[in-house]
Amino acid sequence: MSNVKREPTQDSHTMPKLPLPALKDTLETYLNCVKHLRTHEQFQKSQQIVQRFGVPGGMGERLQRKLQEKREKTDNWVSDYWLNDMYLNNRLALPINSSPAIVFPIQNFTATIHSVRFAANLISGFLEYKSLLDACALPVDVARGQLAGSPLCMKQHDRIFSAYRVPGRERDTLVERRGNAAPQTEHIIVARKNQFFALDVVINFRRLTEQDLQTQLEKIMQMAADEGERQPPIGLLTSDGRAEWADARLQLMSGTGPFRGKRRHGGSVNVPGSPAESTNRESLDLLERCLCLVCLDNGDDGELTDSARAASILHGGGAGANGGNRWYDKATQFVVGADGCCGVVCEHSAFEGIVLVQCAEYLLKYMVGSPSKSVRAAGVNELPLPRRLRWICTPVIYKHLASSAGRLGRLLENLDINVYKFHQYGKELIKSLKMSPDAFIQVALQLAYYRCHARAVSTYESASIRRFEGGRVDNIRSATPEALAFVQAMADEKEKDAKKMELFEAAIAAQTKNSSKVALAFFSQPQIHIKKHKSTGFFLFIKAIMGLAIDNHLLGLREMARDQKMENPEIFQDETYRISNEFLLSTSQVPTASEMFCCYGPVVSNGYGVCYNPQSDHLVFSVASFRESPHTCSSQFVQSLERGLSDMRDLCQKCQRTREPSRSATLEMPTGDVGMNQEAPLALTKTLNQIQL
Repeated sequence: MSNVKREPTQDSHTMPKLPLPALKDTLETYLNCVKHLRTHEQFQKSQQIVQRFGVPGGMGERLQRKLQEKREKTDNWVSDYWLNDMYLNNRLALPINSSPAIVFPIQNFTATIHSVRFAANLISGFLEYKSLLDACALPVDVARGQLAGSPLCMKQHDRIFSAYRVPGRERDTLVERRGNAAPQTEHIIVARKNQFFALDVVINFRRLTEQDLQTQLEKIMQMAADEGERQPPIGLLTSDGRAEWADARLQLMSGTGPFRGKRRHGGSVNVPGSPAESTNRESLDLLERCLCLVCLDNGDDGELTDSARAASILHGGGAGANGGNRWYDKATQFVVGADGCCGVVCEHSAFEGIVLVQCAEYLLKYMVGSPSKSVRAAGVNELPLPRRLRWICTPVIYKHLASSAGRLGRLLENLDINVYKFHQYGKELIKSLKMSPDAFIQVALQLAYYRCHARAVSTYESASIRRFEGGRVDNIRSATPEALAFVQAMADEKEKDAKKMELFEAAIAAQTKNSSKVALAFFSQPQIHIKKHKSTGFFLFIKAIMGLAIDNHLLGLREMARDQKMENPEIFQDETYRISNEFLLSTSQVPTASEMFCCYGPVVSNGYGVCYNPQSDHLVFSVASFRESPHTCSSQFVQSLERGLSDMRDLCQKCQRTREPSRSATLEMPTGDVGMNQEAPLALTKTLNQIQL
């Protein structure tokens, strides 16, 4: 973040539009990215298909013109396509498959009151953070590294406390609920023992103090312990597949069918105005309109390893633990475990993980110095009792609950997650090698995968494109031919170290090959005056942030054909395109300034999800896979990764590669792309704002 105050109109008027890459460049880069992943015959066939698609006057050019028209008429030509394809069309359950978690430093709670006090402190902190958002007083995020200082789009921040994902049979809907900047009343939902309670945190325009919040949370703890008032664990339904949850939600809202339990009614209930309809709709409405959830979890008797904590925050431990103590449709869920396991779960369609990391780091800093603030604050004289959310359930709903509980149980049993801290060195040593830490780690991941599976696969590395209006991410395809040549050489005991080092440097530079055309296209614009750099990291960074990579463009062409009701182009029916989008290695760098880390599951059943966090003197990895796959094993991948990182360092030392850190070595964060730079290079900022590609 910077120290520049954000104006209310900043995002909508000062951010440049996302550029539209040249069709020829995208098709050429696509072929370069897939050539080494296919046999010669398979590639020749795909090359001919691509050539037919890109022929002058052909389907590719027609779709390109339509995309250009869309770019001229909209703020961001790919955002709706990307959001649907990446998230809203996905029918898989949100936990593990989609929603990442951020795990906080472990807390030492020796009594229940300590976790309650921590939760009150946390709530006070995020209310303070929200007040900055509402006042547009949150400093503008700025880029770091070679292009330090250019502002980044802030729209994702506004969704932290306003977004909600509504399930649908075929496609979900992302809703942003905006209210007054200074509302009379605002509430959060507190989850305890799989029950939900609406807690007003702003009453008559006044925020509750930490002491008031603690008092209210203590009331909720008592209310949740009342077995006579216990409600069904409806939160389990949100952990199910999206189509299954959509069906169950409709049942909840309609209230049809015979009732069971102490609220049983004879026969069927008319849909309009039925008790179930009004009660359930009211509870759903409170959940959908809340700022966020605070989940007060029961503790776990097991050892609180990093891997165990990651799993607990991701899925809650199933129906027998805290699995129903979540509402996965809400954008932000803070988790406070009685055992000190704390963190936050993110509904990923609303924003990227780095946005929530910034919020979390603000909270942790706030909580260190907040006690003095709460002493001075004036409380609310009469605190209303928190409201228990009630549900009237038919046998159909109970059947849905049983099915949801079973599927969640199988999902969490299937998860194989290993959080690993590599302590031999960190990003400072990598910088001393005059290499980008991100590129270095990506090559290490390629080496680890090859040693486990003896082949290269399509790899996804998310890259922020927030320099543009409404920008989210594109993909750095880091499984390059040069990386494959290096990892193959590392597997050859007869290969000389000098040759291995040559190939290693080529692998680090390989992303330049895919980025150079992107960068040259960017530099060729007459109104752009940025000095060209020879550093390989610079071109990697350009590809990551300038919106000229291939994945979003290919997606736009495919979806535009669908919008135009054209026949699906042959290029998108080709097996090579399918394989190129089957990311058996899905990676993301989510750096943090404090002792916390991010984790998520794989995106395909036989793949790995790897989130990494480079620190000065160590590297943190979260490696996830599914146990049901006979092709993956997280512990074996971690062992291979550890060995590879050691071998790469040893290789550099043997070849006397250690040097002083250079400016190019600061290119370490393509995913987050957020810095603390205090002096933005104004000429560059103005240039970026004038882009009219």
